[in-house]
Amino acid sequence: MTDDQTHVQEFFGARAANWDAKFPDDGPAFALAVAEFGLRPGDRVLDAGCGTGRALPALRAAVGAAGTVLGADLTPEMLAAAAGAGRDADGTLLRADVARLPLRDGVLDAVFAAGLIAHLPDPAGNLRELARTVRPGGRLALFHPIGRAALAARHGRELSPQDLRAEPNLGPLLAGSGWRMVSYADEDARFLALAVRQD
Repeated sequence: MTDDQTHVQEFFGARAANWDAKFPDDGPAFALAVAEFGLRPGDRVLDAGCGTGRALPALRAAVGAAGTVLGADLTPEMLAAAAGAGRDADGTLLRADVARLPLRDGVLDAVFAAGLIAHLPDPAGNLRELARTVRPGGRLALFHPIGRAALAARHGRELSPQDLRAEPNLGPLLAGSGWRMVSYADEDARFLALAVRQD
């Protein structure tokens, strides 16, 4: 395990038990983001860095019983919290690193990633790995239940021009990683960037 993986596991492992209680009002924002994502019944979707699985019920509702929902996370405590909340009924939980997903090339229709990009040790390489698993024309959603400015204020920081989620940074990052950004919203109540897998 790399130092980055260990750091991520320690950070989220220590917070897993209280994660949902800390952010009790995020459910509607997740549901709205999934609704805007444009999933169809029968789609195969991965929640990358699923944490406690807060997106899984909305993803399941979008793809229906015929669809496939996977939730992958590196942190066992987060997956345990997801199962404890009953969200394993909405998708299959996998302990996996998004840097090396145990999935075949092009097997997915879409990847949903909430709060993930800030924790990627190799953003370009990790986004390429997500692209590998998605069919050409498939979709990616990078989501956070609050926008960049609100998140920075929550942590007592200023917005940084180096923030990967800033539109001038994110567009080229996605383009160099197998994706084409098709929409970008950074508002107080949410951050949502949608991209399409390039051929």
